[in-house]
Formats: sequence, structure tokens, C-alpha cells
Amino acid sequence: MNKKLSLKNVGTFLVFGGPSIFAFAAVVIIPFIVGLYLTFTNWDVRTGDSSLIGFSNYLEVFQDKVFLSQLWFTLKYVFFTVVIANVFAFFIALALTRGGKGEQWLRTGFFTPNLVGGIVLGYLWQTLFSQVLPYLGNKYGWEMFQTSWLTDTGTAFWALIIATAWQLVGYLMIIYIAGFTGVPNDVLEAASIDGANRSSVIRKIILPLTVPAIVICIFISLSRSFLTYDINLALTKGGPFNSTELATYHIVQKAFLSNQYGIGQAEAVVLFAVVAIIALTQSYLLKKLEVES
Repeated sequence: MNKKLSLKNVGTFLVFGGPSIFAFAAVVIIPFIVGLYLTFTNWDVRTGDSSLIGFSNYLEVFQDKVFLSQLWFTLKYVFFTVVIANVFAFFIALALTRGGKGEQWLRTGFFTPNLVGGIVLGYLWQTLFSQVLPYLGNKYGWEMFQTSWLTDTGTAFWALIIATAWQLVGYLMIIYIAGFTGVPNDVLEAASIDGANRSSVIRKIILPLTVPAIVICIFISLSRSFLTYDINLALTKGGPFNSTELATYHIVQKAFLSNQYGIGQAEAVVLFAVVAIIALTQSYLLKKLEVES
């Protein structure tokens, strides 16, 4: 009887869970294993020839000063993007959970940029920074907008951050709104009766009780920022003077344009390790701040 029940459970699991497991294995696990194997080879994309060369590709990665500098640039870019996107998303979500009129329309409006593809988004912001803002800057005497932000190494960095954060804010906002709905109304009402002002309520009640949402938002913004490629390609193409090349952009250039697939794949593994370490560390540290509602 128990054996038949176990077989039935296995069959049910394979029917409902099998397709998802197969898809995950085909899209994520198998490509990752194959990619990891290729880091130990000198595979030639054009001919398909390869031979094992041990850890030579990883040695090349850590001796490549260009990649290391771009990895450092990526870390700075991710830091500012995550901070800006989460701060704006948090306060927009806070403003849109107060029961005002038109909240649903505003939520939809803020979420819409997340539906725009990175390439399209990059070209939209390129037009804005290269044509629209310089025109307005020259017309009204706004000095900071009189020249294209994409032609200067410093402002191009911030242009890339603004475009990425603008796309992320709407998605993070939805998660924060979901987190705010879990804050008990009786706690907020008790704080109001005790005379707590708005800033005290945010710092001492809302923030501690929405730590799970904060953990999720930071994790998502970290992973998406580290893997940015399409916006980087469409907005700056790594310029000016290769000053805005993110690590992912360098990896694609190395693997497919320079035909050094093994080294490019090794760089991708190093980037994956960096992302995993940072994401898991922030998740572990923030989880300690969680409190019971």
C-alpha cells in the first residue's frame, strides 16, 4: 500500500514539477556546468576545437588589469544604483500607500519603465542626454545640461546609473508596497496616539517591520545591476574612451569579438562569484535585523 502511494506521489510530482525542473536544468544548470568546463579549455568559437589547459584562463583573468579596473568600476556603479533605486522606490511606495486618489494610476506609471527592454531604454535615454537636455540647457542657460552627458567620463557614469535606477524603481516599489501592507495598522495607530511624528514612525516601526522586503529589493537590484549589459551597450557603448565599460560588457567583448571564449567564460565565473558573495552577505546581515510584527 505504502509502495503504491509512494509511486503515485512520485508520478504526481513528475507530472506537475517535471517540466519546471527540466526547463531549469536546460536553461540554467546544464549551461552553467558546460560554461564552467569551458573555463579550463582554449575553445575556439570559429572551429570548435578545444583542449584542456588547466587554470591558465583564471590566471589570465587576474592578470588582466583592464578587466580588474572594469570590475571595480562595476562595483561603484552597482553601489550607487542600488542605493538610489531603493531609496526612491521606498519613499515612492510610502507615498502611494496613504490612501490618496489616483494611487493605482501612479503605481502603474512608475512600474511601466520596468516593462521597457534595456536596448530600447538605452536609446531613449541616449536621445534625452544627447539631444533633448543639451537643447533645453542651451535655450534656458542650464550650464550642467549644455553639453551631452555622454561625452564626459564623469557625467557618463551618472547617466548610466540614472537610466538603470529609473528602470528598477517601479519594480522595487511594488515589493515595498507589499511589505508595507504587512505592517499592522494597530501599531501605527498606537504610535500616532503616543505622539510619534512621521519620521519616527518610519525609522522605528516601518523600517524594522519591512526588512524582509528590503532584503528582497536589495538582492534583486544587486543582481540586476551586476548583470547590466543591454543598457550599457545602447546608452554609452562603453564610452567615452572605454570609461563606462561594465564587467559584463567586457566579458561579451572578450568572448565573442576577441574569440577568447575560455578567458571570457572565466571572467564570467569570477563575476558570478563576486555577485554571489555580496548578495549572500547582505542577505545574511539584513536578516539579523528582522523583527516580529
